[in-house]
Amino acid sequence: MTLAIEARDLRKTFGREVRALDGVSFAVEEGTVFGLLGPNGAGKTTAVRILTTILSPDAGAGFVLGHDVVTEANRVRTLIGLAGQYAAVDENLTGRENLTMVGRLNHMARDVVATRANELLAQFGLSDAGDRPLKTYSGGMRRRLDVAAALVARPKVLFLDEPTTGLDPQSRADVWEMIRELVGEGTSVLLTTQYLEEADTLAQRIGVVDHGRVIAEGTPTQLKADLGATVLDVGFADVSLATQGAGVLGAVGAKSPTVVGTMVELPVDDGPRVAMEVLRLLDQHALVPTTFRIREPSLDDVFLVLTGKRTETDGDEPTGNSNDGQRRRRHTPVAAATSDGGTP
Repeated sequence: MTLAIEARDLRKTFGREVRALDGVSFAVEEGTVFGLLGPNGAGKTTAVRILTTILSPDAGAGFVLGHDVVTEANRVRTLIGLAGQYAAVDENLTGRENLTMVGRLNHMARDVVATRANELLAQFGLSDAGDRPLKTYSGGMRRRLDVAAALVARPKVLFLDEPTTGLDPQSRADVWEMIRELVGEGTSVLLTTQYLEEADTLAQRIGVVDHGRVIAEGTPTQLKADLGATVLDVGFADVSLATQGAGVLGAVGAKSPTVVGTMVELPVDDGPRVAMEVLRLLDQHALVPTTFRIREPSLDDVFLVLTGKRTETDGDEPTGNSNDGQRRRRHTPVAAATSDGGTP
């Protein structure tokens, strides 16, 4: 079976110090969505740029439908669509003109391009703005048009790098439905996203990247199941008490507890039984929790355990200091991939 996308031991360094990729390997089966997640500086965008022929790897190889992204770059470009993190559209042209230009660059017939442009403008709620210059569009409208532009030629393989960033909930849901429809028609998708819910909803398989390496891969269900059956959330009055609590609870579960602000999170296999043990231990050490909850694990928990941090929204690619572990924590979105530090 021909894989839609394959990365084999991809390596890329910018300058002397910034190692964006340090042996990244993964495979995307045809007709599926593969979610690529990772904290800031993990290398997600660098991997996408290599696989879409924008960058060349220092070592390793990448393939799209069996074609080498370096030696067969021209052929690969005819097979893929790319919606990057920033709108790759001309603000001096109208929305319709932008889509028409993309179609003509793909050697599509004028009447086919005109029909396709109308379809995409309607699909992304831009019909009324289709004949307005992009300079009059909001950020969200530009983002929608950029995703639409990646679909003009009905690519067999689609790379979506943060496709719904800046979109309102309804537009985001529309993009999700569009992705489902494309996959149902046989399109293969590589998705990077800052929204864990997005990856959990759309991706059949997920690869978690950190420090330029794939540190975990599997279905969303598998990744969550690896944490244990449940997660205990134990809240305290301040960070100091939470740190003490984590120290006390370190021997309770198979996995170490993690402190996030004033909350201690502990993945366990037998939630109700361990919950009673946790409360007894805390009482013995005169530690009184302010909140206590038993819940099912989420992809955010997977992210936290694997990378040691919550998900983030700052730039994705290395800037020289991104691997020092001092990244800002956040509770819902995965790291937004926004720039490749040192990228030409």
